[in-house]
Formats: sequence, C-alpha cells, structure tokens
Amino acid sequence: MKNATPEQKLKRVNEFFNRRIEFGDDQGIWGRSDYWSAPAETMGKGRGDCEDFVIAKYFSLLDLDIPDNQLRLIYVRARLGGPGSAVQQAHMVLAYYPTPESDPLILDNLITDIRPAQRRPDLAPVFSFNRQGVFVGVAAGGQASGGPERLSAWQDLLLRAKREGFN
Repeated sequence: MKNATPEQKLKRVNEFFNRRIEFGDDQGIWGRSDYWSAPAETMGKGRGDCEDFVIAKYFSLLDLDIPDNQLRLIYVRARLGGPGSAVQQAHMVLAYYPTPESDPLILDNLITDIRPAQRRPDLAPVFSFNRQGVFVGVAAGGQASGGPERLSAWQDLLLRAKREGFN
C-alpha cells in the first residue's frame, strides 16, 4: 500500500479501523474515565472510543508515509443527529490536508465515507494537534498556539506508541 495515492491510503486505513474496531467507552474498556490507547492496545482490545480510532488512523498513515504536517487530530463538538440537532457531544476526528490551503478531508468513526470539512456541518472544531504542536482551529497554515507537551494524554500516548515502534 506504500505505492498507493494518499487518498487510497486514507480510504483503506479509515475502512480498516471503522470495520475492525468496535466502539466502546474508556470506562468499559480500560476501567477509567479517559485513556488514549496506542494502536496496538486498540487492536488488542478490538474496541476503542473516538480518540482511539483517530490515534490508530494517524499512526497508520504516518507509517504509510503521509507527512505529519498533513495530518491533524481535531477535537470537535459533534451535533448528534445532524447539523440542526441541539444535542452536542465532545468528539475527535482526523483531518488530512492535501495542501496547506485546502479544505481538509475528515476521517471519522461515526460515518464510513471521507468528506471534506465543508461537508461536515455537524462538526464544530475546537482545537487541533499533531506531533508538531497544538493549534487553535483547523487551518493547516495556522500557527501553533503551543507545543504538543501541553496535552499530557498526548505526551503519554506518544511514549507508548514509540515503544510499539512508531517514531
């Protein structure tokens, strides 16, 4: 799959995890209220919450030579039931930026297809991050508002992912 186009890689990775991982909450899986699992942990359990799906997709795409600066993990407020719904929930998705100016493509465990962010009015971005930093909003060219060390769960996860062989 290393020779596939970026879009083919996105599609295959998104489908792989969306089909093979069952959604579950951290309390039921890990016995704690919030835990960001490394990819091998998620695969070992066969279950995960939205962060776990995103983390597994992120590291898989990095391993398939998608550059880190083209990927962002994005915390969003998701409107359950569509953009007109009053019911909101904290959620995480993965964004891929083909170019810094482009509308990112959104990989999500809630829907099967990958859509441009403009076609996801049910998601309201809060902040985004990757190994390079934490960003206000989602614009690819945006300046980091701080280093990734600001997120302790992310730092802990990066150490565990490194032990799994992800650099």
